[in-house]
Amino acid sequence: MLLSLPLPALRRLAVGSVRRKLLACRGFCASSPLHQSRAMTKGLVLGIYAKEKDEDALQFTSAGDKFDQLVSGKLRELLTLSGPPLKAGKTRVFYGLHQDFPSVVVAGLGKKTSGIDELENWNEGKENIRAAIAAGCRQIQDLEITSVEVDPCGDAQAAAEGAVLGLYEFDELKQKKKTLVSAQLYGSDDDKAWEKGVVFAEGQNLARRLMETPANKMTPTRFAEVIEQELRRVSDSAEVHVRTKSWIEEQAMGAFLSVAKGSDEPPVFLEIHYRGSPNADDSPLVFVGKGITFDSGGISIKPSANMDLMRADMGGAATICSAIITAARLKLPLNLIGLAPLCENMPSGKANKPGDVVKAKNGKTIQVDNTDAEGRLILADALCYAHTFNPKVIINAATLTGAMDIALGSAATGVFTNSSWLWTKLFEASTETGDRMWRMPLFDHYTKQVVDCQLADLNNIGKYRSGGACTAAAFLKEFVTHSKWAHLDIAGVMTNKDEVPYLKKGMSGRPTRTLTEFLVRMSKDNSQ
Repeated sequence: MLLSLPLPALRRLAVGSVRRKLLACRGFCASSPLHQSRAMTKGLVLGIYAKEKDEDALQFTSAGDKFDQLVSGKLRELLTLSGPPLKAGKTRVFYGLHQDFPSVVVAGLGKKTSGIDELENWNEGKENIRAAIAAGCRQIQDLEITSVEVDPCGDAQAAAEGAVLGLYEFDELKQKKKTLVSAQLYGSDDDKAWEKGVVFAEGQNLARRLMETPANKMTPTRFAEVIEQELRRVSDSAEVHVRTKSWIEEQAMGAFLSVAKGSDEPPVFLEIHYRGSPNADDSPLVFVGKGITFDSGGISIKPSANMDLMRADMGGAATICSAIITAARLKLPLNLIGLAPLCENMPSGKANKPGDVVKAKNGKTIQVDNTDAEGRLILADALCYAHTFNPKVIINAATLTGAMDIALGSAATGVFTNSSWLWTKLFEASTETGDRMWRMPLFDHYTKQVVDCQLADLNNIGKYRSGGACTAAAFLKEFVTHSKWAHLDIAGVMTNKDEVPYLKKGMSGRPTRTLTEFLVRMSKDNSQ
């Protein structure tokens, strides 16, 4: 076994009886040839709680205690010797403690009493578990170990989410790939909660993969193919309709078509159905997602810096489709419909020009004063179509405005809704997942700024520069008559740098887990 300290520090500690104990240990130094040559096939990640008081003894989880007993208290001894108590999300690695686990990572969980934090609007204990387990599993991955067993830390679902989300990295297009690590539950029989966490996390990882894939490889056509494959793989109660340009024209979706015409890539209107309710006639919940597979801004072209990130401007479609696929994997007793207008927004001789007027499916005319405000145009037609299914609720998600990123950053998805009941459901789900939501206003103040238009019924941008996320939501509201509708602006949560510790840098796939948790809760309400 090994203290996770540099050798000079070990020498300072290893004096007197401590030196004799260390020399008697059957572990070895991380930098030694013996360590490097030893085949290590399995790792173990254990959690440890923060001390409430300095004089308190180290407090392992139940699984950690059992493992420490298995190695005759050596883990506790080494942790005591190896430095200050572990803070939340920090890790320490030990080697050679047990023949079944050549490498053991101990991860800090914060205080055992952590729970719902009303100021943070999440369950701090669950977030600490996700962060700690993700950090521990990444250490195992860095050691190129292919299998890890994971301490449930009192919440097997959160632990599974931390492991599966933390290990994911998009490297499909690289020759050199990260070590693929298989994570299993350790020291618990809570397999059901663990598997639920795996399914939740894999749903978010699907959205991450869709969003991260370069736009030349994730075209509208390819996006539809991937979703069809994934949905049919997990459910026999599914229908997939890949609607072509001729169908879009028949539906009089003039706003959607006006955006798509600037690109050589053909548009697709993707419509997916999952029928999980025992009552076939049960009204569906309808999700709508913005599906711009690349957004150049059109004639109102974006600056070149960071334009590559606009491969993920279909994040709304990615998250809503992934949530429905996850619901199908969970066999939720709900009827669900997903609608995704898919196209590119490109500059060309056929593209929308500033000042053009187009007509939406509901007959309203729109003056397009900024071709980079295209997401609301394609969503307008999709929202009109959503009403034809007599839905219980309509929820749309879109990387809609840079203004939302300015307002909330990556802390939370901005939610605009005409229903306090629906807001409460979404908020409670987001508190559970840690993938938070925050309510934004739908004041008539903003509606006036989009209906005051010189050439048409509506303008696709607000009259003033301020409140851009709010005027965009007000624009969408003009295409909604349903009393339970919510618009999720996910522009601020599209990417992750280092804000969410259990997600690596890149596209985040947020808020897929919150949408999934919302559906789980709705399914329970449905069955009562």
